[in-house]
Amino acid sequence: MADMDGFDLSAYLERIGWQGGRRPGLGTLRGIHLAHALSLPFENLDPLSGRAPSLAPGDLTAKMVHGRRGGYCYEHNTLLWLALEALGFPVCGLAGRVVLGAPTPWSRPRTHMMLRVEVPGEAEPYLADVGFGASGSLLTPIPLTTGTESEGAGRRHRLIARPSEGPLEGPLELLELQVYDRQEQGWVGQYAFTLEPFAAPDYEVFNWHVGTNPRSPFTRRPYLQRTTAERHLALDGDRLTETGAGGTVTERRITDETEARRVAEEEFGIVVPEGLRLLA
Repeated sequence: MADMDGFDLSAYLERIGWQGGRRPGLGTLRGIHLAHALSLPFENLDPLSGRAPSLAPGDLTAKMVHGRRGGYCYEHNTLLWLALEALGFPVCGLAGRVVLGAPTPWSRPRTHMMLRVEVPGEAEPYLADVGFGASGSLLTPIPLTTGTESEGAGRRHRLIARPSEGPLEGPLELLELQVYDRQEQGWVGQYAFTLEPFAAPDYEVFNWHVGTNPRSPFTRRPYLQRTTAERHLALDGDRLTETGAGGTVTERRITDETEARRVAEEEFGIVVPEGLRLLA
């Protein structure tokens, strides 16, 4: 990612509360990844307002670092990419198909953004992703290898190799990220991907499609997420769901616009743009 115009590494690290070292190593990668995941909320208020958010470094810095806003996968992972490259990590963009809740691995387009990060001193690269926006998302990066389980910040993940079948049959190995669901007592797929690299212009196209298509869920209802050490909070439309650290789930509906704005600002830490209605 060559363009860093307007990105402020020191301000970013202050925003996520990272006071550790800046040398490119595994401890730095894990620490910054976790700090980002616990500090910056997931939100789709720009698409809900009728526009795709800007992925320009200066605009991301103004919105997510200096402003009380979050973003969705392209914004979060572009911001992390900028920070990691500024720290000296070699980074490559990836793209996956969300399989969570999908009938087949090819039911949805390949529009989710993740990162492949090389770590000095480590034999294998790592999968980094601070923008999935789900209770099973990565809080810490995991080795980009199949056959091993990884635990980070109380969540268990693994990568498996999926058979290349149907429309996805091809020469590249298909990987799937899975999370262990305590309630279901089993592994649940999150997204499937190959190691084909993607560049900034690819994400601009994905971003425009997801952020403006009237059939995209992100343009039709609010989708907010926030993770802390104690809980994961999600607002999907008018449904507010809280998942505790032990896996317990509570849910309630929000039917009042004033209450929805209060929840967004106080519980998620997001300043709702003036004039935007969260509830239909």
